[in-house]
Amino acid sequence: MNRHFINPTAVLRLVGLILMMLGAGMVFTVIVAFIFADGDQWGITLSMAITLVLGFSMWKFLPGEMDLTARDGFAAVTFGWLGMSIVGALPYLFTGAIPCVTDALFESASGFTTTGASILTDIESLPHGILFWRSFTHWIGGMGIIVFSIAILPFLGVGGMQMFKAEAPGPTADKLTPRIRGTAEILWGVYVLVSAAQAALLMFGGMDWFDSLCHTFGTVATGGFSTKNTSIAFYQSPYIHYVITVFMFIAGINFSLHFWAIRGRPGKYLESPEFKFYALMIGISVVILSALNLFRGQPFEPAFRDAAFQTCAIATTTGYATADFELWQPLAQVWLVSLMLIGGMAGSTGGGMKTARAMILLRQARVELHKMVHPETIYPIRIGRKSVSNEIVQNILAFFQLYVMIAIFATLFMAALGLDLVTSLTSVIACMSNIGPGLGEVGPTDNYAAIPMVGKWMLTFLMIVGRLEIYTVFVLLTKTYWSR
Repeated sequence: MNRHFINPTAVLRLVGLILMMLGAGMVFTVIVAFIFADGDQWGITLSMAITLVLGFSMWKFLPGEMDLTARDGFAAVTFGWLGMSIVGALPYLFTGAIPCVTDALFESASGFTTTGASILTDIESLPHGILFWRSFTHWIGGMGIIVFSIAILPFLGVGGMQMFKAEAPGPTADKLTPRIRGTAEILWGVYVLVSAAQAALLMFGGMDWFDSLCHTFGTVATGGFSTKNTSIAFYQSPYIHYVITVFMFIAGINFSLHFWAIRGRPGKYLESPEFKFYALMIGISVVILSALNLFRGQPFEPAFRDAAFQTCAIATTTGYATADFELWQPLAQVWLVSLMLIGGMAGSTGGGMKTARAMILLRQARVELHKMVHPETIYPIRIGRKSVSNEIVQNILAFFQLYVMIAIFATLFMAALGLDLVTSLTSVIACMSNIGPGLGEVGPTDNYAAIPMVGKWMLTFLMIVGRLEIYTVFVLLTKTYWSR
C-alpha cells in the first residue's frame, strides 16, 4: 500500500464503529435510569438510539476498504474521541440536566477524557441515570486511553511511547493488527477485575451499590466525578478514604504491571524503573504534605490520611477531594500543582505528562550538566538497564516544549477573558493534565460554571489535546499531514 494521503472513508467508518460500541454501552445507563425512574430514562434511551443508528450507518453504509495508515490512525483517534464527546452530551441535553450545548459538551468531554472538571453546581439534585452516565463516561474513557496508549500509540510513534513499548513488561502491539484485539481483551479483563474489587470493598464499607459503582468508575479511570456535591469529603469514613486512596494509586500504575501481578509475578513492579520513580514520588509527597498538615495543628491520622488521599488524587490526576487544599500552606499548593504536571505512569489511566517523560527530562538535564564539564564525553541516558535513543529523547523534549507553549498561550487566553492569574493558569493545567480541580475560582470546592463560554470551549479542547498526548491532535493541524 503506497497511499500518501488519508483515507477519509476508513476514518469515518472507524469512528462509526466507536460510536456503535458506545451506543451499546449506553444500555447499562438505560437500565439504571429505569430502575430509579427519576424521569430521565426516555431521554437517555433516545440518546442511545441516536448513537447506535449514527454509528451503524457510518460503519455499514460508507463504502471503502479499511486499509489504515499512520495518518488515518491520528485522524481516527482524534475524531473518535471528539465524536464520543459530542454524542455523550446528548443524555444531558435530552433530559434537561444540562440544557446548554456548551456546558453539555464540556461535561461530556470532561467525562470521557477522565478530567473530572464540572460545570454542575448541585450534583445531588440530578437523576440517577445522569449521575451514572457521568461516571460511566469516565470508565469508558479510562479503558479507552489504556488501549490507546499500549496498543495504538506505539504504532503511531507518538510522545515517547516507543520507549514505553520497549520497557513495558506486559502485552504490547507493534502495529494495527489482530494482536490489538488480544491486548485489549487482556486489559479489559484486568480493568474489570480491579473495578469489581474496589466496588466490593466500598460496599463492604457502607456505600450503597449505586455510589460504589459510580465512585469506582471515577477512581479506576482516574476521573473524579462524584455523586456528592462535596466529593469524597461527604463520607466521614477513614475506611472509604483509604480504599479510594489505594485504588487511585493502583490506577496510576501501568496496567501491564497489574496483568503480570495477577498472573503471579508481582516482582514485575519492582523491575520497572518507572514504577519505582512513581512510588518514590508519591511517598515523598505524602511525607511532606503530612508534615505540613501537622504544622497546621491537624492530628496525626487525619493529617496523614488527607495528605495521602490528596497526593494520590492529584498525582494520578483523579481529582477527588477529602479536604480543601486551597486552605493549605502555599508550599503544599505549589507541590500539588507540580504533581499535576507529572501525572501517572505511561499505560495507566492517569493524565499529565507521565512519569516516564519526567524521568527522561531529569536524566537529560543531568547529562547536559555533565557535558558542560566534559564536553567530549558521551553520556548515554538509561532507564534501568536500557539506553534511550536520541530520537526518543528529542521526541520528549519537543513534547515538553509543546506542552509549555500551549499552557502559556491558553493561560494568556483565559486571562484575557478576565480571570485572575491563579485561576487562568491552574484551570489550563488541570484540564490539559486531565485532573479537574485547580486553584482560585476552580478549586476543589468550586467548579467551572462561572468560566465564560469561550473559555469553556478552550478548556474542552485542552482536555482532548492532553488526553491524546498532544501530538495526536496537533499533527492534524500541520501542513505536512495534509500534503502528499
